[in-house]
Amino acid sequence: MKFIISSTTLLRGLQKVSGVLGSNNTLPILEDFLFELSEDKLLITASDLETTISVTLTTDMADGPGVIAIPAKMLLDIMKTLPELPVTISVTNTSIEIFAGEGKYKLIGHQSDEFPQVPVMENTSSLELNAALLVNAFNKTLFATGNDELRPVMSGVLFEIASDSITFVATDAHKLVRYRRNDFSSESPISIILPKKPLNHLKNVMPEDEEVIVKLEINNTNIKLEFDDIVLICRLIDGKYPNYEAVIPTQNPYSLSIDRKSLLNAIRRVSIFGSKSTHQVRFKISGKELLLTAEDLDYSSEAKERLTCSYEGDDIEIGFNSRFMQEMLNTLEPERIIIELSAPNRAGIIISERESDDPEDILMLIMPVMLTQ
Repeated sequence: MKFIISSTTLLRGLQKVSGVLGSNNTLPILEDFLFELSEDKLLITASDLETTISVTLTTDMADGPGVIAIPAKMLLDIMKTLPELPVTISVTNTSIEIFAGEGKYKLIGHQSDEFPQVPVMENTSSLELNAALLVNAFNKTLFATGNDELRPVMSGVLFEIASDSITFVATDAHKLVRYRRNDFSSESPISIILPKKPLNHLKNVMPEDEEVIVKLEINNTNIKLEFDDIVLICRLIDGKYPNYEAVIPTQNPYSLSIDRKSLLNAIRRVSIFGSKSTHQVRFKISGKELLLTAEDLDYSSEAKERLTCSYEGDDIEIGFNSRFMQEMLNTLEPERIIIELSAPNRAGIIISERESDDPEDILMLIMPVMLTQ
């Protein structure tokens, strides 16, 4: 097995699949890339048992089919240091030689039979979505997923398809995001929970392009996503997702409309002077004025900032976690946002000011924190 390929092409291919490599692998073979050469096509695969991702590259020259597992870190490290030039990789049994310019590098690979088998997708439902929609949905929801190992369903993103919409939901019990598109229809309803790690990797390698179509195949245990030269298969999170609609308050008589960037920057400033343990910022709203207050009694530091806003409702004083608030405001894009409230001990709803015909519907929920007097 021997082939020649551009160093840049190879490095880009390795980087597309390296995101699933784990740091605490139970099997040594999971620290390798699997190389499979067939005619002029090179298939590179990486796996962590839960997720398998592969990329197909075209070689400049190929001599003899073959398959070998190559240590990932060593190969990545050498490829990152090379300029753009043809690289020749020659494999004899498990001995690997890399020729690049005036350099010759030798390392030992492993037999491919220990590498995890790619799951076979059977009894699947198929659909196609554009890559821009998926990347946008992942960017809007992933930050709100939880890390509680006792509740694995909340460490993933709920993916629901109804007859007239497609919905992505993430929550960690303190904050919740529901990203919905109303311009999608499907005859077969789907409700699955996608794991966080492969989604984080996908949003980095998937082009944010409406022209790129992603083919999805879904069954009871796995999902397969295919686009460009990449195929990713990952195991779904097993379990029942919490009834998120039940926790979204529908009666919110108080409505605050404000410039998103002004609020975000003000929270950033005042939170510097707030408690590093509670991250509490106090919102005091009366008339057309929002007063933000944060204090840290341990260090006798305090900050107050006034903002003008448009507000309908009774005067209210409510506390929020400044870190969660910043994450949400950072993720939203419109110039103005609406915060809907009902009581100091009830969740606040953040939505974007949008046109009635806008198919994108995003709602964020944030739980209040107990105000310290």
